[in-house]
Amino acid sequence: MGTRLIPPEKGTVEDVALREALEERYLAYALSTIMNRALPDARDGLKPVHRRILYGMRLLRLDPGAAFKKSAKVVGDVMGNFHPHGDQAIYDALVRLSQDFAQRYPLIDGQGNFGNIDGDNPAAMRYTEARLTEVARLLIDGIDEDAVDFRPTYDGTGDEPVVLPGAFPNLLANGSQGIAVGMATSIPPHNAAELCDAALHLIDNRNARGKTLLKYVKGPDFPTGGIIVDSPEAIAEAYVTGRGSFRVRARWKTEETGRGTYVVVITEIPWLVQKSRLVEKLADLINEKKLPLVADVRDESAEDVRLVIEPRARTVDAELMMESLFKLTELESRIPLNMNVLVKGRIPQVLGLAEVLREWLDHRREVLLRRSRHRLAGIAHRLEVLGGYLVAYLNLDKVIKIIRSEDEPKPLLIKTFKLTEVQADAILNMRLRNLRKLEEMEIRGEDKALHEEQRKLKALIDSEDQQWKTIAGQIKELKEQFGPKTALGRRRTGFGEAPAHDVAAIEEAMVVREPVTVVVSEKGWIRTLRGHVADLSGVAFKTDDALKFAFPTETTAKMLIFGSNGRFYTLDVAKLPGGRGHGEPLRLFIDLEQDAEVVAAFAYRGGRKFLVASYQGNGFIVPEDEVLGTTRKGKQVLNLKAPDRAAAMTVVTGELVATIGENRKLLIFGLDQVPEMSKGRGVRLQRYLEKGLSDVATFEVEKGLTWVDTAGRSFALSLKELKEWRGDRAAAGRIRPDRFLTNNKFGAPPAGKGD
Repeated sequence: MGTRLIPPEKGTVEDVALREALEERYLAYALSTIMNRALPDARDGLKPVHRRILYGMRLLRLDPGAAFKKSAKVVGDVMGNFHPHGDQAIYDALVRLSQDFAQRYPLIDGQGNFGNIDGDNPAAMRYTEARLTEVARLLIDGIDEDAVDFRPTYDGTGDEPVVLPGAFPNLLANGSQGIAVGMATSIPPHNAAELCDAALHLIDNRNARGKTLLKYVKGPDFPTGGIIVDSPEAIAEAYVTGRGSFRVRARWKTEETGRGTYVVVITEIPWLVQKSRLVEKLADLINEKKLPLVADVRDESAEDVRLVIEPRARTVDAELMMESLFKLTELESRIPLNMNVLVKGRIPQVLGLAEVLREWLDHRREVLLRRSRHRLAGIAHRLEVLGGYLVAYLNLDKVIKIIRSEDEPKPLLIKTFKLTEVQADAILNMRLRNLRKLEEMEIRGEDKALHEEQRKLKALIDSEDQQWKTIAGQIKELKEQFGPKTALGRRRTGFGEAPAHDVAAIEEAMVVREPVTVVVSEKGWIRTLRGHVADLSGVAFKTDDALKFAFPTETTAKMLIFGSNGRFYTLDVAKLPGGRGHGEPLRLFIDLEQDAEVVAAFAYRGGRKFLVASYQGNGFIVPEDEVLGTTRKGKQVLNLKAPDRAAAMTVVTGELVATIGENRKLLIFGLDQVPEMSKGRGVRLQRYLEKGLSDVATFEVEKGLTWVDTAGRSFALSLKELKEWRGDRAAAGRIRPDRFLTNNKFGAPPAGKGD
């Protein structure tokens, strides 16, 4: 990276700016990680460690069909010759290349325990054996024919390939995962036959766009199957840009178990999900009562995956139960797509589907040309040798005489028969037993065949069309080998749509329905008590804290909080902390400012109407369903202008409104004078010269106005007795009646202490 990375001479000290030193060293580390560890090459789809393992195994002659050799032997050779890193890291990479549940097309044929889909570890490398698969052979095919460049190994004692010839579209077929410095790659596996079809289309239409290739490449094809539930538009967008993700769900079916009962059987799980961890998570959720529709889960897997989910009752809807499972477990997994690869082995770049396939095809053309030139050189050499053999055959006795009589026969042979050095060496190196094979017809036949091959190769090198035709032929053979009719080539991952279920129904399905009592303290702490608790005198609070609101509800219900900032917040009762301890601060669940406080807390029922009012006396009626929110920020309903704040709210019942101010003045007017809105400042309810609104209530004409004192005693005044406080909204009102509570509160608004 620079001279400063080289240590100074012994005894000398060199001052270097810390920032520069860090930048240079970190950049060197980053580049090393990107180029030599984490990102795959777009041409052969391999990272250096995988390439070195395959090449090392080729040198050990571990071809498909050959005898297996110990993995330890492979790892030792690869580490000693090519990859001077940890032996366990090399073995882990080797193991992954052999796992048919991790690799769509395994590159290594393993014998012994190479781990399983449960996540169990493989046996130690001294116990397992390995050899290459046919797919790996295709990747390496032609490496001895100058198909690719070689570079010196880390210690300079040998050479290793920079890239493999790659006659198989490995990058997309097997995918790749890696985290570098400042960048990462994540490519899921695909179906090789589909990739071949797309490549053939690209050969015929060099400028074809990514979207047209989706006719052939429908989406990823995972070794463990599953179902992709993304829309075609989302899939297309991911492939065109090279970035996106795929939602993959487990494949399941129902099995009748007699008498109207059934079980759900999961036969395929998403890629890279450990089955044992999945079953463990399911069991934990059942124990924690977060999956009330599920009674039990059993792993009945043998060679194939078979997870049995037993519903709580025969009436449980299977699809709704599965939706609740998909929401909470890895039965639905999101697999990212980030096609960040090394272009030409040097430049990290995010490519789309068409660009990735084009890189592979360009590499195949380069390999074809290099192999053709290598073969041409071989033919030229052989033709030269055959010319020498023909001379020897036609002058056999004279050649033998020269060799027998001369101490240095080579110069004389060259001079006598006008031979080249190559021809003279070939004649001198010929074994006596080959003399009987030396027949003019054979020599001339081989010479003719080689000239014909030479002519074809030269025509191939001179014609780009001919080159692409040859590559198309190779790809068609590949497609035949890994076609949909073969066991390995058949598509495993399907496509579907996630059924449209009501979100509320799914959430309700994930909670056991139990009666609870929600308790909110003065300091804003919230919790739930089991059952409907009527007597709350025994409920403990923190020092200097006390009960503010309490109401009965159920775990499947929602609750509403009305804050002094004019916002309504919606909470799932199931997500609230249990009754042990003092609960948790309400602000952990909602974004309620520190200077804001809770005006009202109550269970959501739906269909009701609320009268909301601010401290300055403004208010309006809002339908309950309009105040529901979905985020922590809540929903702004009552608009306020500082220093105004929300002061009171009540559920609308009856035809009259009662408002009371801090100035102890009470006003009663018709509800028809208050508008209904979904949001706003509202209208003036009561006028104040100083101070502001204390409380509001609504009541029926026949029943009159009631209020409750701190001792729980109820008082009532009929409409006739309230005559002098009647008026129109925005009036000032009159001093409250006798016996009215000194804190100017009506005491028990339906949405407050006892909904």
